[in-house]
Amino acid sequence: MTHAPGRHFLQIPGPTNTPLPVLAAIARPTIDHRGPEFGRLGRAVLEEIRPVFGTTRPVVIYPASGTGAWEAALVNTLSPGDRVLMFETGWFATLWSRLAGRLGLEAEFLKGDWRSGVDAAAIEARLREDGGHAVKAVCVVHNETSTGVTSDIAAVRRALDAAGHPALLLVDTISSLGSVEYRHDEWGVDVTVAGSQKGLMLPPGLSFNAVSDKARAAAASARLPNAYWNWEEMLAANANGYFPYTPSTNLLQGLAVALGMLRDEGLPAVFARHHRAAAATRACVAHWGFETQCRNPAEHSPALTAVRLPEGHSADALRAEILARSNMSLGNGLGPLADRVFRIGHLGDFHDLMVTGTLAGVEMGLKVRGIPHRSGGVEAAMQVLAGNAGPAALAAE
Repeated sequence: MTHAPGRHFLQIPGPTNTPLPVLAAIARPTIDHRGPEFGRLGRAVLEEIRPVFGTTRPVVIYPASGTGAWEAALVNTLSPGDRVLMFETGWFATLWSRLAGRLGLEAEFLKGDWRSGVDAAAIEARLREDGGHAVKAVCVVHNETSTGVTSDIAAVRRALDAAGHPALLLVDTISSLGSVEYRHDEWGVDVTVAGSQKGLMLPPGLSFNAVSDKARAAAASARLPNAYWNWEEMLAANANGYFPYTPSTNLLQGLAVALGMLRDEGLPAVFARHHRAAAATRACVAHWGFETQCRNPAEHSPALTAVRLPEGHSADALRAEILARSNMSLGNGLGPLADRVFRIGHLGDFHDLMVTGTLAGVEMGLKVRGIPHRSGGVEAAMQVLAGNAGPAALAAE
């Protein structure tokens, strides 16, 4: 294999770049997961992860990908044949609905256009029709990684309340947690699903369920089989910082460092950094003359931007050109967006120069591939990053 000189730009929407201090913590010697040192580590991370979710309630940590956390949220709270109401925001909402069906749940999937967020009014209308409360849970994706659209979870909570419906609210924050403001408690979420490989700046391998009291009460009577995913066994062991089975010890060592980095920067500063990078990226894309997949400016994701290429041009060929020339990886289009869009990740561990470097690499690729665009997009991004766009321009984003 030929060595590509220089730093690889990993600009997919996750896994994201893992900071050197986190990598160093993961590379420390493995410790006894039944010993006192691990108990201190376990208690620390289980406590310090809560503010990232915006909760004072328990957070369960699994050695698994985000798909495992999807399954855990469902099997702990529901019974065979239960109806779950889901909304089609994109590829990952679609995958979650398929998983629900495989578990023996009746997944009702409200149709979306893959360019917009969750329609809270449609959810409210459907729940008002459900006088017998057959719907046991509403499952939505906060930040749809396939489209670059962020949904208003507070509005979904208001929809449930306005309909007077007792359904649980389950939310996927896999590509938003630690990058986009999120308030599990304030927004009345019952189970929040997350993964380690995005805003938490770790490799894949840890997943999370933040759990409300209402969700734990539902779990007491839920009848879907669960063993590995069982919350109560986890929470009983977690009380002393331990786990009922072997945890990902070294990833938890990395998590402790990552949480410290988020705490030291301050979550408001973290969220502002992501918003600034997203605004700069969108300014660049608009200057090139392209559309983003997200249609509504109020729903633009701070974590990634999905860019639509003009008809007749291959997003995959562009990505391959950029990888070969600039040693940079960009996200591919998923499902019906395959070869139609490419996705720029701006989440996790990054700064302004990484944003401009990424956009410069894309612009070079556009020129080489002969894709019609207006040059100078990086300058438009720098105007935003340097604060020269002015409040009015930023407000329009």
